Amino acid sequence: MSALPLIAVVGPTASGKTALAVELALATNGEVVSADSMQIYRGMEIASAKPTKAEMRGVLHHMMGFLDPETPYSVAAYVRDAAACIREIASRGKTVIVAGGTGLYIDSLLTGTAFVETPSDPALRRSLEAQYDAEGGEALRKRLADVDAETAARLHANDKKRIVRALEVYLQTGTPPSRLSAESHNAPPPYRPVFLGLAFHDRAALYRRIDRRVDEMLRAGLLDEARAFFAGHAATAAQAIGYKELKPYLDGEVPLETAVDALKRATRRYAKRQLTWFRRNEAIHWIYPDACTPDAVLAQALAIIKAVNVCPDK
Repeated sequence: MSALPLIAVVGPTASGKTALAVELALATNGEVVSADSMQIYRGMEIASAKPTKAEMRGVLHHMMGFLDPETPYSVAAYVRDAAACIREIASRGKTVIVAGGTGLYIDSLLTGTAFVETPSDPALRRSLEAQYDAEGGEALRKRLADVDAETAARLHANDKKRIVRALEVYLQTGTPPSRLSAESHNAPPPYRPVFLGLAFHDRAALYRRIDRRVDEMLRAGLLDEARAFFAGHAATAAQAIGYKELKPYLDGEVPLETAVDALKRATRRYAKRQLTWFRRNEAIHWIYPDACTPDAVLAQALAIIKAVNVCPDK
């Protein structure tokens, strides 16, 4: 079976991925599969920058808002569910457009670097989480590096969830997660993606867009959404950019301006990490929105897609 062609739109937060994905879907008879680890949850519409109905412009979007925030959800589960969406979309003769900024989702789905679906061990996981909290992230990341340098090199010391999961997989199977992943992907890759990346020559231009987005989120009701989310899903909210930075204000500990500044700084740091992640993918065709008009961004993207022929025959 030949690899399925598809389009992947990647890049940092606030770079214009959603708008470009929608334009491409309209131009190529496509549908969008989200690759965002926060947009999968219900009730996080504003904080996760989930596109509104107006922004979707009639384009079907998948892998959004289908999961309760308290439901555990692994990278392997995302790969499984997104793959099912992709097959269904392609079966209807539509172009598949994967769009998002969660690098691990993108890589796991499209380049075959997912952790395999190893059953979780809640007791072992709690033990590892306690060790992480007691010893620090760098200590556990180094412990992971001793048994799986490849996986450790991909993870930041602050990535508690994935460091713990990698160690859990190793301790359960006796095999490094990177080796398990490689062994599970010996078959020919199922997809033939063309990667379109959005970046900025002037990093300050991206940061200004981030600041504007945060201001727009606040006007749209982010404070009320955060307040409601903390009331029902405190554990998830405590990890989510857009909520955790606002908690000191909601608790009456700091002025709103201080919390908003913290949120903007955290989002800028997240964007920097996203860019660092995606820059490692040499297959990405980079487009720079700060160097051209939105129409030119779309024209460049369509030219790249045409050159590599990833759209189904109409």
